[in-house]
Amino acid sequence: MSPQPHQPQVRQNIQKFLKSFLGIVRILQIVFGAGLWVTIAANKYEGSIHFVLFVAVLFWLLTLALFFLTLLEKQDLVPLLGGERWLFTNLAHDVAAAVLYLPAIGIMIYKTDRNSYCNLDQYTHPCLYKVYLTAAVFACLCCLAFILSVIYGACRKCRGEQTVI
Repeated sequence: MSPQPHQPQVRQNIQKFLKSFLGIVRILQIVFGAGLWVTIAANKYEGSIHFVLFVAVLFWLLTLALFFLTLLEKQDLVPLLGGERWLFTNLAHDVAAAVLYLPAIGIMIYKTDRNSYCNLDQYTHPCLYKVYLTAAVFACLCCLAFILSVIYGACRKCRGEQTVI
């Protein structure tokens, strides 16, 4: 078993990751993803919104796991996916997230449009228009963050790099 790095070295690695492009993008993915699923879960939802909530929670949890494994440099402990395959694992995660966020955005835009009639000052009944609009914005921001991460990971993979940072 290899010796544990000294405390200052661990702190430097953490700071290095948090200041890196991927670290910043992962934080944005976590924040926007949480904003999306909290916005939906805090309100009444039905039908196809369940898919949006599934995508948001699934990729929020997976992104949290990737973030902390990379932050703590424990990716070698992940069987089959860690070590030399970690960059590819991150890239596959980001591609899957971006692809599944696209229909989620479409669903949120459709729901927002369907509820646009109640966006009037005179309309006094409960309306989910603003909730759906907020969720659509969060879904778009999440998808954009994942697309940026895909581009970054693909560029690194094409250059033959093996590490995430």
